[in-house]
Amino acid sequence: MPNQILVFLLDTLLGLFSLALLLRFYVQWFRVPYYHPFTRFLVMVTDFMVKPARRVIPSWRGLDLSTFVLAWLTQFIILTGISLLSGHGAGISIPAFTLLALVKLASMTLNILLISIIVQAVLSWVNPNTPLAPVLESFTGPILEPIRRYIPPIGNFDLSSLFAFILLQVLLMIVENWQHQILTLF
Repeated sequence: MPNQILVFLLDTLLGLFSLALLLRFYVQWFRVPYYHPFTRFLVMVTDFMVKPARRVIPSWRGLDLSTFVLAWLTQFIILTGISLLSGHGAGISIPAFTLLALVKLASMTLNILLISIIVQAVLSWVNPNTPLAPVLESFTGPILEPIRRYIPPIGNFDLSSLFAFILLQVLLMIVENWQHQILTLF
């Protein structure tokens, strides 16, 4: 019972922190305005770790690698901690946890995109001028724009979100398959 509580707390607290780090990485990559409340929240929550990490891990071509590496490291700690606390850690090696943490970040990224597309679609019907719209557009734009080139709106209905949702679900299935392959490989 105490191990279950520790696993829950580890997964929840570090999982949310890893999500905040990953979102901060994408917010900076997609150039969401710095003074947007969402961006400010992410910066305030993660700055205590990102600032010292930037001294050690440089950026690369405008990407804040320190934030990404911290998100990966947090996922690595979550996976190894849960495995050790649940008693399954003896059979899995460090390279497996390294790859699994990367796969988990890929899965989180796809889930962020899925949720962003769903929220953006709902808000476009309810309140298209919400302050969250620019953030959502910066997240979903790189996915939806290429689809919109091939599938234009039909009768003022933009179906690009539907096709992006299907594509992201297929990609999630592929990522989950990678996770199972890593676990069987190691």
